[in-house]
Amino acid sequence: MSKCGYDPVRLAVDEHSQTRDPTHTETTKENIMARLKTARAHRVDRHRRVRKKVAGTTLRPRLCTFRSSRHIYAQIIDDSTRRTIISASSLGIDSRDEPHDKTQVATEVGSLIASKATDAGISTVVFDRGGYPYHGRIKALADAAREGGLVF
Repeated sequence: MSKCGYDPVRLAVDEHSQTRDPTHTETTKENIMARLKTARAHRVDRHRRVRKKVAGTTLRPRLCTFRSSRHIYAQIIDDSTRRTIISASSLGIDSRDEPHDKTQVATEVGSLIASKATDAGISTVVFDRGGYPYHGRIKALADAAREGGLVF
């Protein structure tokens, strides 16, 4: 509180009136939590920013990745015709009998997508990490795809 009797932080004084600013909201825990974005929303925003610059063509399609908590998916997409050319995922690789390291499974998916791509005659791609940080399973998939013969 100032000497005048009002709190300058809480009140936004207009030149013509001394009313409370309608855009100001109370900083309660509920309001703060409602304004926070989820991790998925932040990832989608990062992916949209990257997708503005990264696009697959017929000569150089896009290798797109998606990572869930249990599986990892990779697709080679031609954005000019809006078609998925090749796809691979950990759904077929992952077996319930033996436990796998998720990074090891991502490496297997990367080598699988690379072998399918070379069979289809695709040698160069544009890598789209899908808004995820380039480490862990995404990096393992990318390295395995490079070792399998894809150039990006």
